[in-house]
Amino acid sequence: MITAITTFQLPKSITREEARSIFLSTAPKYQGVAGLFRKCYILSEDGNTAGGIYLWNSRAEAEAMYTESWRVFVREKYGTDPSVTYFDSPVVVDNLTHEILSDE
Repeated sequence: MITAITTFQLPKSITREEARSIFLSTAPKYQGVAGLFRKCYILSEDGNTAGGIYLWNSRAEAEAMYTESWRVFVREKYGTDPSVTYFDSPVVVDNLTHEILSDE
């Protein structure tokens, strides 16, 4: 499994309520995406940085999401360029399903 963390510095800070509204407007775009197990939207306490934490089945499936068209979408929605950082996630504890997941 792969965790991808996307972040972008916002041109001006937003409130939690503004972020929630924006995030809810884009959330349906991520439903049913091949290989995406979960996405958590994130907002810094000062409202200057937003992004997402994604849990993917594989790096290839993650990279299929973060195309130039996705970058344009982020740029148009938030007025800034995103960064994407990948991490291997060999073990995941899921307290909702009471499972410990491993990619082996």
